[in-house]
Amino acid sequence: MPTLKETKGRIGSVRSTLKITSAMKLVASAKLRKAQLAIEAMRPYEREMQGILAALGVPGGAGNDASGTGNDVPVMPDGAPAKPDTDRASSRPRAIVAVSSNSALCGGFNASVIAKVRSVRLPGDIVYSLGRKMAEAMRRDGFPSPEDYSALSERPAYGPASEMVEHLIQEQEKGRICGVLLVYNHFISTAHQDPVVEWLLSPETPGQAGNDAVVVPDAGPDMPAPGRASQEEDTIFEPGRKELLKVLVPKTVKLKLYAALLDSAASEHSARTVAMQTATDNAENLLDELTLQYNKGRQQKITAEILDLAGGQSEK
Repeated sequence: MPTLKETKGRIGSVRSTLKITSAMKLVASAKLRKAQLAIEAMRPYEREMQGILAALGVPGGAGNDASGTGNDVPVMPDGAPAKPDTDRASSRPRAIVAVSSNSALCGGFNASVIAKVRSVRLPGDIVYSLGRKMAEAMRRDGFPSPEDYSALSERPAYGPASEMVEHLIQEQEKGRICGVLLVYNHFISTAHQDPVVEWLLSPETPGQAGNDAVVVPDAGPDMPAPGRASQEEDTIFEPGRKELLKVLVPKTVKLKLYAALLDSAASEHSARTVAMQTATDNAENLLDELTLQYNKGRQQKITAEILDLAGGQSEK
């Protein structure tokens, strides 16, 4: 049975923890709102980009879904993504861009995405860890990240994401990697985030976003693409479709990575908000129990002192 002094010390400790978790919940909520505003600000640009690619005859905007829900990777029965069925591709490793957070205290956010990477990872793959927790886990598994990308996970920015995509495209064009997988937590709701696996760069075509091949007609820059609406048939592209696709498709891949970073950041702050809310609720319940225990002990002590006084008076 703890003494009153020990119980009072625990009450003070729990109150201090309660203040910390409440403050962290407020900070995470503010960051979540900021991440959501960043995603909303990106949507008009993403829609316009998809419209231009659709007008160029690219099915589904090159298969890119900036919301992070499309472009699923074909998987084997054991859950691992299927490798390209070509001799040239099979001789090269894949690259995996895995996004996590730099800090803990966010529930199962990091554990779920790390487990997803381990389920799709194959021997010889190169893992680009975006986040300190992912980098530490992959280093223990023997898959160290070529560079430190922890700053990109903490503060998502289009510039660094664009530089990383350009590096990956160059690596694929040089034949050093065969496709790039993207693994991150997709924000569904405040209480629900799912780890997803998508192709960032398709194994079939260097610099291509998604799984759909980019087919460009050879009959000239003004030749309508198959399946285009009749009202778009008079559109003139300068300097031409092929030249535009060479510029726009890499931009779409950069946009996809940036959108995934924003999506992962929103998921992280959401998971931390829920975790800190749960910790705050648990601290309040524990504080109530300790306060009740302290009051009972104090009452028992007072009662014992009164009985001692009454016993002393009766002896006289």
